[in-house]
Amino acid sequence: MSPTELDFDSCYRAVSARDSRFDGRFYTAVTTTRIYCRPICPARTPASRNVRFYRHAASAEAAGFRPCKRCRPELSPGDPGWDLRGDLIGRALRLIDDGDADEQGIAGLARRLHITERHLHRLFVAELGVGPLAVARTKRLLLAKQLLTETALPVTEVAFAAGFGSVRQFNATMRETYGFTPSELRATSGPRTARSTAGLRTTGSTAASRTTGSTTGSRTADSTTGSRTAGNIPTAATPRAHPLVADLPIRASESLPEAATAESPGPAALPAGPVTLRLRLNRREPYDVDGIFAFLASRAIPGLEVAEPKSYTRAVPGGTITLSPRPDHIALDVAVEDTRLLARVVARCRRLLDLDADPEAISEVLGQTSLAPLVAARPGLRVPGTFDGFELAVRAVVGQQISVAGARTLLGRIVARAAAPGGLFPAPTHLMETDLTGLGLTNRRIATLKELSAHLTEGRIDLDGGQDPAEAVAGLLEVRGIGPWTAGYIALRALRDPDAWPTGDLVLVKRMAALGIPHDHIERWRPWRAYAALHLWSSS
Repeated sequence: MSPTELDFDSCYRAVSARDSRFDGRFYTAVTTTRIYCRPICPARTPASRNVRFYRHAASAEAAGFRPCKRCRPELSPGDPGWDLRGDLIGRALRLIDDGDADEQGIAGLARRLHITERHLHRLFVAELGVGPLAVARTKRLLLAKQLLTETALPVTEVAFAAGFGSVRQFNATMRETYGFTPSELRATSGPRTARSTAGLRTTGSTAASRTTGSTTGSRTADSTTGSRTAGNIPTAATPRAHPLVADLPIRASESLPEAATAESPGPAALPAGPVTLRLRLNRREPYDVDGIFAFLASRAIPGLEVAEPKSYTRAVPGGTITLSPRPDHIALDVAVEDTRLLARVVARCRRLLDLDADPEAISEVLGQTSLAPLVAARPGLRVPGTFDGFELAVRAVVGQQISVAGARTLLGRIVARAAAPGGLFPAPTHLMETDLTGLGLTNRRIATLKELSAHLTEGRIDLDGGQDPAEAVAGLLEVRGIGPWTAGYIALRALRDPDAWPTGDLVLVKRMAALGIPHDHIERWRPWRAYAALHLWSSS
C-alpha cells in the first residue's frame, strides 16, 4: 500500500478514538509542533487541518517531523501489511529490521535481493515516499531512542548497538533529525527503574545471576550481574555463512558459567556477555501468551533453549536472551558480548513470537469458516517463528515421522555433537563437517541434512528473508528427503508465509476428521492457512 492509499477521514477517526487496532499501521504528524505520533497517543487530538498521515515512520521523518516523547513511536508493533508480504519491498523491510543495511549497506541489501540498487530505491519511493537509506536511518534512530530511554547503556554503546558507524555520526544524525542530542534526550526521558539501569559493561561477570540448573535465567530486580566459573569460550572462527554470527568477536579470556545439571540443560551452561539490558517488545492484542510459550517449551532443544510456561531462554551469538510475558508487552532481557547484534536480536525475537500479526484480520476470515469454534476459544493465537531459518529447517527434517519429544532428543544430540562456538546451533558449514552417525539418525536423514547444509552454504536457498518464499520452497523441494510437508512447515515458521500449509500432516488430518471438517475447507482458510494449522494443532 502506498502513502496515497491512506484514507484521511478513517485515519483521523482512529486517532480521535485512540484505537489500538491501528497502532503501527500509520503515524500522525502534526504540522504545528513538527512531531509525529502513534494513533494511540494520549495527547490532545490535533485539529484536522494540522494533521498529516504517513504509512512509515521514515516517511514522517523525511518530511521533517520528529518522534513524540510521550507515545514513543519506537514501541509501535510492526505494520502487519508489511509483515506478511513476501514481495521485494516486504522482504527488504524485514532485512533492514534485521540489520542487513547496517552491515552491508544499501548496495549489499540490493545484491541479497538480486536486484539493482536503483530498482530498490525506485520501489521504496513508490511504496513509502522515501528510499531504503532513509528507512534504515529511521530504524537506527528509533532503536537508539528506545535504548536511551529504557536503559543506562552508555551513549557510545548505544550508537554502535543502533547501527551507527561512529559516535560523531550518531550525534550529528540525531541532532539533525530530532533537534536534540542523545544526552539531551536521556536527560529529559525521566527516571528509569532499577531494572532498566542495566546496560553497564562489567568485567568478568555474566548478564544474569543463575544458579546451577536454573531454567529461566531469572534476575533480581536490583541486580543484573553474577559470577562466572572456570571454563573457556572456544576461539574457533565462526563461519560467515551463518548470518547471525558474522563478525562476532569471541574472547578467549572470557569464561563460562558453571555447567547445568542433567535435569536442566540449556543456556545456563553457555557464556553470557557482560552487557545486560531489558527492552519492551510491544504486541497486538489479543495475544495468546500461553499458546506460544507452550509451543516453544514442548520443542525446546536441550543445550540450546530452556522454555517454561512463562519464559523462554536461548543462546544467541555472544550471550543469551530471555523472553517473558508482561500484561501489555513482552520483556526481552539481553545479555550479549557485542551490542552491534542488538537490532538483529530484537527483530528476530519479534518474528519468533509473531508480535506483528493482525489477530482481528485473521479472526475475521477464519471465524466465518468451520474453524469458528476454535477461533472463538483462542482469538489471539499466533504462529511461532524461529530465531534462525537454518535451525528451523534442521528441526523440520529431524522431526519427519517422529514425535515432538523424539525430535527434541535428536536435536539435542546434534547440538552437543557439533559443539558450535558459544553453544549456538551449528551453522550450515559447521553441520556439513560434523559427524552425525551414532546419534539415532538414519543414513537417509543424515544425507538430507548434509545436502540441505550445502544448498544454504552455496546460497541456493535463503531462509532468513532474502529470497522469495515460493522460490525458497522450490529450492527446498530439490533437496532429497524434503517433501511437501517439510517444505510447508519451514515456510510456515521460517519464511513467515501466513498461507503456508504442511501438506499431509497426520495430526491435522486426524483433527479435521475428529471435528468433521471436509478436506476442501482448507482452501476456504486462505490467506491464513498457517494460523488455521496452529488452531488445529492446538486443539489436539
